[in-house]
Amino acid sequence: MTIDTPNIKWKSISLTHVEYPEGDLVGLGLAWCSLLPIFILVSCGTLIAFRRDLHTIFFLIGLVVDEGLNFVLKSIIQEYRPMSRSVIFTEYGMPSSHAQFMSFFAVYMVLFLCIRVHHNSPTGIIWKHLSCIGVLIAALLVCYSRVYLLYHTIDQVTWGIVAGSVMGSIWFLNVHFIFSNYFPLIASWCISEYFMVRDLTPIPNVLWFEYCSYRAEAKSRQRMINNKKL
Repeated sequence: MTIDTPNIKWKSISLTHVEYPEGDLVGLGLAWCSLLPIFILVSCGTLIAFRRDLHTIFFLIGLVVDEGLNFVLKSIIQEYRPMSRSVIFTEYGMPSSHAQFMSFFAVYMVLFLCIRVHHNSPTGIIWKHLSCIGVLIAALLVCYSRVYLLYHTIDQVTWGIVAGSVMGSIWFLNVHFIFSNYFPLIASWCISEYFMVRDLTPIPNVLWFEYCSYRAEAKSRQRMINNKKL
C-alpha cells in the first residue's frame, strides 16, 4: 500500500537524491545517516588500498554477497515501497537493503571485536565496548531513517535486519573458522605478493602491532641518521 503525502514537500541532499521533508531538521539528520552504507564502502575500499589485509578484503566480499542476496530477495518478493519516488534504485522495498547492509556490518563488527580483537588494558577494553555500542547505534539510526523518510515500511526494515544479521553471523563464522585457514596460502601467491596482499589474522591487535612496528622502525632510522652526522 502506497502512502500519499500531498502536504509534504520533499527535498533531496545534493548528489545523493536522498529525500527528506523540507524544513525538518530531524529528517535532514536521518537522511545523512542513511548515507552511512556509502561511507562504509568507501572506507572499506580505502582500508584495502592502504592495508591490503585479506580479512578486510573478505569482509568487503561479504558485503557484496549480502547486497546480491538482497537484490535476489527483492526480485522474488516484489513488495513495493510505502511511497513512490521519481529517483530510486528499485521500486521494491522488501527487505530493506539499508537495514540489511547495516545489520550485516554491525553484527560482523561486534563479532570481530569480541572474538578477534584482544585488549589487556582497561582503556582497550573500554574502547572495544564503546566501538560495539557505536556500530549498533549507527545501524539502528539508519534503520529508523528508512522508516521515518518513508523509504520502507517497518516490516521491510525488520526483515532487512533479520537477513543482514543472519548473513553477518554466517559470513563471520565462515571467515573466522574456514576461509582464514587458507589466508597464508593466498598471501603466498605471486599475484598476492605483487599487490602486497598480506595475512594479519595471527596478530591479535593489529593497531598496536603497527604502532610498535612503526615506532621501532622510526627509532632505528633516526639512529642511522644520527650516526651519519657524527
